[in-house]
Amino acid sequence: MPVSQFMAAANAHYYATRDPLGAGGDFVTAPEISQMFGELIGLWCADLWDRAGRPDVAWVELGPGRGTLAADARRAMAKAGLSPPVHFIETSPRLRAAQAERVPDATWHDGVDTLPADVALIVVANEFFDALPIRQLIRRSDGWHERLVACQDTLFLPIAGKPVPADVLPDPLRDAPAGSILETSPAGVAVMRALASRIARQGGGLLAVDYGYEGPALGGTLQAVRGHGFANPFETPGEVDLSAHVDFATLAAAAQGAGAVAWGPISQRDLLGQLGIDARTTALIRAAPDRETQLLADRNRLMADMGELFRALALTHRDWPAPAGFGA
Repeated sequence: MPVSQFMAAANAHYYATRDPLGAGGDFVTAPEISQMFGELIGLWCADLWDRAGRPDVAWVELGPGRGTLAADARRAMAKAGLSPPVHFIETSPRLRAAQAERVPDATWHDGVDTLPADVALIVVANEFFDALPIRQLIRRSDGWHERLVACQDTLFLPIAGKPVPADVLPDPLRDAPAGSILETSPAGVAVMRALASRIARQGGGLLAVDYGYEGPALGGTLQAVRGHGFANPFETPGEVDLSAHVDFATLAAAAQGAGAVAWGPISQRDLLGQLGIDARTTALIRAAPDRETQLLADRNRLMADMGELFRALALTHRDWPAPAGFGA
């Protein structure tokens, strides 16, 4: 089967059968590290809404994890005067249950098509696009081939499949050396186009934070995480978290093609810095001096450890203002 089909099936089982977050899970995301992340994202949303003239909006999160980001963002938005209805796009029953504990009045959706169509949408996607299936092409001496996953006995292995026409690749990459890998994410592009079309019609904005690069570029990034360490992505499918780096340039182009305005990407460190993470850290330390060491460690993890690896991309309706942190 194609790598994309393998990744989709493995992650569908993985997320449906467990809560992968936290110290006892497989990985930790920024909202679970510190309340500051969700609070600053909430203020980013409220600021954009306020400068757009305070229209009727719905707040949407893609892949909301345990609902931690939404709960923190909601608290911050409310202080700024924004208390929109919350909509989650989530298919995992286990994670929906965890989200309901933190945001019990949310509305859940399986996909973008059932989101409200009569109000502007403010959409947040933190570590969402990296988990969507990717397609891999591999260069061999006789040209480019679709990369497949084969099963031999109980062992899954990547192999080269049928040749693909060279004209499906960007011109600068067609003559890459043998062994080169090119990744694309048709699923990610489809989701971005659908959301950008909604924003172009209804108004609103989107903020996506993930780890990735400005492509297209060569290199295989498919990876697996288990117990906070790297694992073989082709071993024990459905029991490890599979992800791949996000091509932000391709997502931005898809959004612009659908009628939205794209901003960035910029680093997570630059975004959080411009949104005031240092001032928020100081305020939290003032309120709880006994937590100073932990608060500073959390701030540094968001800014240093994850700050350069993670990037942020924003979309807006063409008549909405430049989003905080992205404007000229």
